Amino acid sequence: MKTIGIIANPSSGKDIRRLVAHATVIDNYEKVNIVERIILAAQKFGTEKIYIMPDTYEIGYKAKNNLIYLKQLGIDVEILDMTITGSFADTMVATKIMEQFGVGCIVSLGGDGTNRVIAKVINETPLLPISTGTNNVYPMMLEGTIAGIVASVVSSGKFDKEILCKRDKRLEIYKNGKLIDIALIDAVISKENFTGTKAIWDISTITDIFVTRAHPNNIGFSSVAGYKTTLSEDEDGGIYVKIGESPESVMAPIAPGVVEKVGIIDCKRLNMDTDYSYEVMEKGTIALDGEREVIIKEGDILIFRISRNGPYRVNVTKTLEIAQQIGFFVKR
Repeated sequence: MKTIGIIANPSSGKDIRRLVAHATVIDNYEKVNIVERIILAAQKFGTEKIYIMPDTYEIGYKAKNNLIYLKQLGIDVEILDMTITGSFADTMVATKIMEQFGVGCIVSLGGDGTNRVIAKVINETPLLPISTGTNNVYPMMLEGTIAGIVASVVSSGKFDKEILCKRDKRLEIYKNGKLIDIALIDAVISKENFTGTKAIWDISTITDIFVTRAHPNNIGFSSVAGYKTTLSEDEDGGIYVKIGESPESVMAPIAPGVVEKVGIIDCKRLNMDTDYSYEVMEKGTIALDGEREVIIKEGDILIFRISRNGPYRVNVTKTLEIAQQIGFFVKR
């Protein structure tokens, strides 16, 4: 059976950066609309069943019921039978269940943070990330209809995922010898002592940045590296930036509508699968893909390592072009 999964984060696009910056608000009503368009397109291109993560706003239920009411639902849509907590744990549980069910593709609606959580547990299933968050370096802006078509192509069984997808990099963070978390885009060391509202935006608290990619088109703290040098998601390695008082600085967009002057003490390339040790000199936190997650204290020994253990991310353009070339969209 050709199946896809949908994970829509009801909390994405709503953090404190709407107050301290000028980030776009993506409301849950729009997420319902996006899910509806994914379903409508997918059912036209061979998808037989769709699994959706349940959430506190009931995005999946509302999308399904709307289409039933309009008499437009033509396939089986199942909301996963799982206990919801209203936390990131829901995303992890849903991802695991969808992989157990053998879905051909998971479509995510969220930002960098949402996809980081998925990346912590996803193994072989292709991931199609749609941007509905704040600092969206990892997910892409993609219309729901196109997302449904692409997910159907990927899950059709007609193509090797190695052709349609790229195994992404991830940044692995070890504390005192133990793997404690990962990031897809950046890990930022901050002098902030508490995780608090999680979202990080104050450049004056930042001392060090580790990134898996860098480009001046990026927003967030990875842009600090991106306004100094360039490293694509397809290139191996990463970049480390030491921030502080320095004769050299860059102007970088660290949040929507917020451009700051950032002093660059050091900027260097990091090799793949290589351990980079960092001794913590004062209490603080590590922000992963824009959200403070890890509390650190003086004397902790951190290891940062970049690997190709990230998700199999779908290449949208390549997928559509290959499908078109073999006549996938031609009906006779």
